[in-house]
Amino acid sequence: MPQPAAPLTEFIRTYEQATNSHDITQLVPLIAPGAVYWFSDGSYRGREAILSAVGKTFATIHDEIDQIDDLEWIALSNDHAICRYRFTWTGTINGQPRSRSGRGTNVLVNNAGTWQMLHEHLSA
Repeated sequence: MPQPAAPLTEFIRTYEQATNSHDITQLVPLIAPGAVYWFSDGSYRGREAILSAVGKTFATIHDEIDQIDDLEWIALSNDHAICRYRFTWTGTINGQPRSRSGRGTNVLVNNAGTWQMLHEHLSA
């Protein structure tokens, strides 16, 4: 029987809050060890590579705020879930205000009762 979307949506909101905290340690339990992320600037395989890339973003974009909107669950099971959404971020780069928006797709995996991000694909 598929999982209801509410706990998964709560996971995405927790992930969004952890990202907005700019504290890498909050993201660690939310990302599966073998995750793969595809960003506009490159692809990253494994939790450590992903956290390193995210840390570089935190160091580059000051006061960054990420927002996920129009979240839609397109596949749900007890073990995996897939969502798509629109995202925006605002922040400061080299003293100048910046922002960007795009689309995201995430694959979540249920690891022993704990949901984690297995794949994230963001594109502008």
